[in-house]
Amino acid sequence: MPSLGELIAPRRLGTDFRWLLASSWTSNLGDGIALAAAPLLIASLTSSPVLVAAGAMMQFLPWLLFGLLAGAVADHHDRRRLVMLANGLRAVVVAVLVAFLVSGQATVWLVLAVAFLYGTAEVFADSAGSTLLPMLVKPADLGIGNARMQAGYLVANQLAGPPLGAFLFAVGSFWPFVLQVLCVTLAVLLISRIARTPVPEHPDAGRGTKAHAIREGLQWLRHNAPVRTLVIIILVFNVTWAAPWGVLVLYATEHLGMGPVGYGALTTAAALGGIIAIFSFGWLEKHVSFSTLMRVCLSLEVLMHLSFALTTSPAVAFVIMFGFGLYAFVWGTISTTVRQRLVPMELQGRIASVNMVGVFGGLVIGQFIGGILAQVWGLTAPWWFAFGGSLITLLLVWRSISHIAAAKPVLDTDEAEQIAEEDEPGAGGKPLID
Repeated sequence: MPSLGELIAPRRLGTDFRWLLASSWTSNLGDGIALAAAPLLIASLTSSPVLVAAGAMMQFLPWLLFGLLAGAVADHHDRRRLVMLANGLRAVVVAVLVAFLVSGQATVWLVLAVAFLYGTAEVFADSAGSTLLPMLVKPADLGIGNARMQAGYLVANQLAGPPLGAFLFAVGSFWPFVLQVLCVTLAVLLISRIARTPVPEHPDAGRGTKAHAIREGLQWLRHNAPVRTLVIIILVFNVTWAAPWGVLVLYATEHLGMGPVGYGALTTAAALGGIIAIFSFGWLEKHVSFSTLMRVCLSLEVLMHLSFALTTSPAVAFVIMFGFGLYAFVWGTISTTVRQRLVPMELQGRIASVNMVGVFGGLVIGQFIGGILAQVWGLTAPWWFAFGGSLITLLLVWRSISHIAAAKPVLDTDEAEQIAEEDEPGAGGKPLID
């Protein structure tokens, strides 16, 4: 019977993967602690809904401002060192916040500034960090590697971190942030154990600016139909997902009558479903094709929106949310794996950053739409919007999914440069979505 360590991080993935996984899990624990402690801190310093909402906005604003730049930087520098530097800066920023909290001089404006700086460093850390896995494991092992990374996010960031952060905040406002500094610092030390990662080679190295590098990545994406379509699917489904999720707390407490504790339990149900899905991914990958899994996950997303629009039962809501965790994290693992397999190594950072900008852009658009719909037509209106929008999108991309799952990788940028001189898109045939 395999050991627990072998189940979590199979030996075939290598020692460097284990260091990367340990660093990711540790960093996620620190972020999970702040996930609960940061809003509590802001709420203790101000009663303004605008300032409280601004604290949440700092999670995605840096991605919209610096996401593409961070991807270009990751593709032209030592990615391991970039992660270490960015995480080191995150630890310093939070340490400054701790000093102000201990001295009793912290203000809400300081906390918002710290959140923005921390989020900006996180953009660069995540952009570079997302490129390390394809450099450390074989393409065939990307699925199980991504599943284990997702497991760390679920356990540390979503389950263990938030209650620990809330408990420590009750003890003293600075304690959760002290532990966050320790976690991020330890993550830096762990990732430093990885063997030196080479800087990706670029045929045009030295003659291009970061703006040129960003354009090169966008140009490659434009002409690679499978990856382009995958990014568009993620963008649209994030718009439809965020519309009801932005008012989920009101939907749960007012429409379903669950109260604050019930609302918190909903997110826990999703995390529990996700854990089961992640640790079942190895079996799923062996027995079910990626195209089938992708269609099933997106179909379940459509049905979830419809079910939430129709139900008035808290018990049914828990079942739906548990199911959401099951398929959502399977989808997240597959979509990341497919993208990493198809994108050339020297473009991994830029394409991943475009994907993340789309994710957070979709969240902003969706939350705005959801708020308007709920205000005008009631708390179930965002769910109906999500159901209709996701259903139409799924019908449009249904056939394209098989092309995405079966696409072959482009190994270098020579093909991308050749494509740029032609009118017809390559690496995937005719466009799937224009």
